[in-house]
Amino acid sequence: MNTAWIGLGANLGRPKVTLNSALLALDHLPDTQLRLVSEAYWTAPWGVPEQPEFLNAVACIRTSIPAHSLLHALLDIEARLGRERGQQRWGPRMIDLDLLLVDQQIVDSAELTLPHPRLHKRAFVLVPLADLAPELEVPGHGYVRELLDGLPDDDLAGIRPAGELDWR
Repeated sequence: MNTAWIGLGANLGRPKVTLNSALLALDHLPDTQLRLVSEAYWTAPWGVPEQPEFLNAVACIRTSIPAHSLLHALLDIEARLGRERGQQRWGPRMIDLDLLLVDQQIVDSAELTLPHPRLHKRAFVLVPLADLAPELEVPGHGYVRELLDGLPDDDLAGIRPAGELDWR
């Protein structure tokens, strides 16, 4: 069994309902258990500022699904929840599921990079990840708490707690 960390985000429709649906879908993947879910956070949009705030969270699963297959499972969940690929990069979306880490695996293929290539720079991922695992090591970058502490204050300014998700 592998431990995988997944970033969740949404800013269209009903983001809290969508994130809860995504968590339920993760828990129902074959040979997979949803182990931990962070608190949700409202975050300022990243990349394209003229859009609604995002609701972000991080989940930890235990799974026997290999990393590349897990990526495809996440893409399938996104599609079932209304994500349309090919839209504006970093633009508004119904759901975004990012495979952040799978154990300490380092993968650099055409379709998958682990750890996620921008994980160590994104407050909207590091804040909820630090709720769950501040001492988690991001291969090649350091520990989650250190990465979070090293971010500029401006990156943290647009993040506010939104409470727990209710996916069960």
